[in-house]
Amino acid sequence: MLRNTKDLNDFAIRATDGEIGHVKDMYFDDDAWAVRYFVVETGSWLSSRKVLVSPLSVQQPDWQAETLPVSITKVQVGNSPSIDTEKPVSRQNEEEFLGYYGYPSYWGGIGLWGDAMYPYSMLPGYDGDGPDWLARQREDQAALAAERTRHRNDDPHLRSCESVHGYHVKASDGEIGHVSGFLVDEATWAIRYLVVDTSNWWMGHKVLIAPPWITGVHWSDKTVSVDLSRNAVQASPVYDPKTLMDRAWELSLHQHYGRTGYWSSAEALEAQR
Repeated sequence: MLRNTKDLNDFAIRATDGEIGHVKDMYFDDDAWAVRYFVVETGSWLSSRKVLVSPLSVQQPDWQAETLPVSITKVQVGNSPSIDTEKPVSRQNEEEFLGYYGYPSYWGGIGLWGDAMYPYSMLPGYDGDGPDWLARQREDQAALAAERTRHRNDDPHLRSCESVHGYHVKASDGEIGHVSGFLVDEATWAIRYLVVDTSNWWMGHKVLIAPPWITGVHWSDKTVSVDLSRNAVQASPVYDPKTLMDRAWELSLHQHYGRTGYWSSAEALEAQR
């Protein structure tokens, strides 16, 4: 199911031994278009320090209780590497963070998460029954270290979801609106669509733009360029967050633009495994 990242704001993060804090932002990868970290404000128990939590540790979200259970402890979070969440996260920051928790790196593979589609299936010992991560140990630390060394100087492509809200979206022939949210796949944490508010142009309705249709995100002038015409966007299916957006709806959206759905690529990758 697809979820709006705005709906995750202030979700509680529940460790195995108590609540850690609340989600205040998310870092996404603008290359693979996936949420890589949750920015969590810890509150008074850790002097309101902001920490990162990886989707690798997130278990089944409790949408009713607005809680994300995670397979880490408060002690682990308290002793985790300090990262200034007000500044860009470097690859070195990520290496230190992932190394501390014993997590594999997500970069370097052909899938969304390494060579996998789902974050939990990256980890050694995954048997398909669920992410019992606390009981597992890293089996090949040397290989992990070598992989990280190869990618030490890579651009991590990490951006804040909150900072991109409001970016102007430009079609091939002019501006069409601004980014008002992201829709993520709760199983993979992939960003499937940008929610674009066209209120200054077309009576205030919202439309969806898929990452493969984006030709560039320009941080200097806060714009997003898309390989679509204004007329095509104006005539596209209107996005209503109150309406169930099932696969049939998504298929109609992709057919409108003459594009292939992301689910085709995911199914092909799974078939190769």
